Amino acid sequence: MATPLDEKLPPKIGRLGELAYNLWWSWTPEARALFRRLDAPLWRSTQHNPVKVLLEIKPEKLEAAAQDAAFIRRYNKVMMLYDQMMENGHSWFQTTYPQHKNKTIAYFSFEFGIHNSLPIYSGGLGILSGDHAKEASDLGLPFVGVGFMYPQGYFRQRIPAHGWQEAIYEQLDIGQAPVLPVKNEHDENLMVGVHLGDREVFARIWRVQVGRNPLFLLDTDVDRNDPWDRELSARLYSGDSEMRIRQEIMLGIGGIRALRALGIQPAVFHMNEGHSAFLTLECIREKVAAGMSFDQAVEEVRAHSVFTTHTPVPAGHDTFSFQMVEHYFKGFWEELGISREQFLSLGGHQESWGMAFNMTVLALRLSGQCNAVSKLHGEVSRKMWQDVWPSKPVDEIPISSITNGVHTSTWVAGEMYQLFNKYLGPDWLEHQDDPKLWERLADIPDTELWEVHQVLKRKLMGFLRERERRRWVDGRHDPTQVLTSGTMLDPEALTIGFARRFATYKRATLIFRDLERLQRILLDIHRPVQIIFAGKAHPADDPGKTLIQQIYNLAKHTQLAGRIAFVEDYDMHMARYLTQGVDLWLNTPRRPREASGTSGMKTVLNGIPNFSVLDGWWVEGYNGANGWAIGENIDYDNPDVQDEHDANSLYQLLEDEIVPLFYNRDRDNVPRGWIEIMREAIRSNAPYFTTRRMVKEYTSKMYINAMNHEEE
Repeated sequence: MATPLDEKLPPKIGRLGELAYNLWWSWTPEARALFRRLDAPLWRSTQHNPVKVLLEIKPEKLEAAAQDAAFIRRYNKVMMLYDQMMENGHSWFQTTYPQHKNKTIAYFSFEFGIHNSLPIYSGGLGILSGDHAKEASDLGLPFVGVGFMYPQGYFRQRIPAHGWQEAIYEQLDIGQAPVLPVKNEHDENLMVGVHLGDREVFARIWRVQVGRNPLFLLDTDVDRNDPWDRELSARLYSGDSEMRIRQEIMLGIGGIRALRALGIQPAVFHMNEGHSAFLTLECIREKVAAGMSFDQAVEEVRAHSVFTTHTPVPAGHDTFSFQMVEHYFKGFWEELGISREQFLSLGGHQESWGMAFNMTVLALRLSGQCNAVSKLHGEVSRKMWQDVWPSKPVDEIPISSITNGVHTSTWVAGEMYQLFNKYLGPDWLEHQDDPKLWERLADIPDTELWEVHQVLKRKLMGFLRERERRRWVDGRHDPTQVLTSGTMLDPEALTIGFARRFATYKRATLIFRDLERLQRILLDIHRPVQIIFAGKAHPADDPGKTLIQQIYNLAKHTQLAGRIAFVEDYDMHMARYLTQGVDLWLNTPRRPREASGTSGMKTVLNGIPNFSVLDGWWVEGYNGANGWAIGENIDYDNPDVQDEHDANSLYQLLEDEIVPLFYNRDRDNVPRGWIEIMREAIRSNAPYFTTRRMVKEYTSKMYINAMNHEEE
């Protein structure tokens, strides 16, 4: 694969450019170590972006590496691993389903969190999409992703002295990102066009290589478009409902046209949330144009369509007025061979404010297989969408559940990876979803597991100090942020992490409900506790911003003595340090409003127990010995009663169980009881809450069903 870096590289290491443009390196320790060895300070300053490293590194350093026998040995080893991966001859999918190896799964998502060098994600949905794409590569699935380029990505978060979140949008330098343009046979940018209302809008196509598989990204910032249309794909989750429907038309309809232009004919269309559901209409239109009746086309599209819903809150599903839908789809229903009323009924749904076109309802009606993302979320979703199947009882609503997972290679710390290599075996990643493998954790001495954790905790503290130093160097330092940024945290104290999107239902301030009681816990001179908060509120979510401001102001409160920190601009890079370096992971959603959650799955890979409400995945993950459950496995009608009950449970567990156990040390200063919780957290959760198990489930339960369907 030719890249812009090739001419700069000495022949002996000439394939480094190809490697830099394949994000396989981001979850492969040997590849990351290779780039780090080129120039460790540059690797750190670029936040581990090899494209930027190779662009900025001095030519003499590259020449020195090409003459370094030790580096060449590492380079050859990494390229051998890379070539073995790309050959894909003995992967799980290829050996399990050889009859389907030439069929393609097209996975549509509004955001993809692959690596922080490509900031086209906002939070959990995007990270899940990225992890799904990585695991699809690892397992050898014939998979392509479809999404948006977002030249301005999601916003960068700044918290000034008054604590009110500010959103800063920065233009991505695409030339420094691991992304390449797709060209046509005339070496021109490949384009697709979609009618949006009364005009045609064009999008160019970018390619990101994710291991064995491509991710194609649409970008409307092209000269052929009017200025206001060039902004269509500029930012993630910005603008009003009109901007949103235009984006979703471009993703769904434009995404299908992009695949056709690339010569890709998928056997499976997987919609990750309802944002891309318009793709079903485009697929129906194609089949009607080829001679099928509308009803026949619907059945064929349904047979090949898979839909995953992530949102247990009705207000979280995209809805558009009939008037808006009619404006953008005027004439489209004639191409389908149906009336306006029939067309609108495909997504028609009674909302609290009246009838509207609901994207989730469209996806549910035109998908043959639908799933929620945890068992509890499945129960909630079947009740929520029963009116789509009014003749069926709740337990027969065709929404199954496949619980989310995380990509182990991405989220396990390097130090923990080496520890597992030593005690689980060098091939442990290949068997990560086998519970028997994790029984070998018993062989890891307490002292070794604890020492690895201490190393990761020190790395977290160093990361927080370095961030603040850089703020000072960049002229953005504020004296009050010495208190809030985590630089004053005690590396020996019990450290709790809370990092996620700041939405009100996540109840970030629940732990402050009884401030005096919390103070006694935090300020115990013999057994101190501290909490690190991080996360962004949506730019339009003022209640979420208010929560951030409240916590930020508490972090400045001298009576809390630096025991509270709020670290701004949470992203994938910071997430690794937090999910690997704290002692305990706190999660306090208002049950049952968290569909799944995945941050706690990342922490257990690194031996960090969860301290969470029994919602989402934790209902399935908690076994009584691998962490702590806040409250009970019940739902409340009164939110104030629920808050009071959960806060009391939280404080009591900290006072009576968690803090005493953490500080109960033997004469070697090793907390043996705490380490048993750490070990059980890994053993019981690591094999199940992984994308290895998750993607295998999607394949065996959904993708193969769609692939087996033969069009008549």
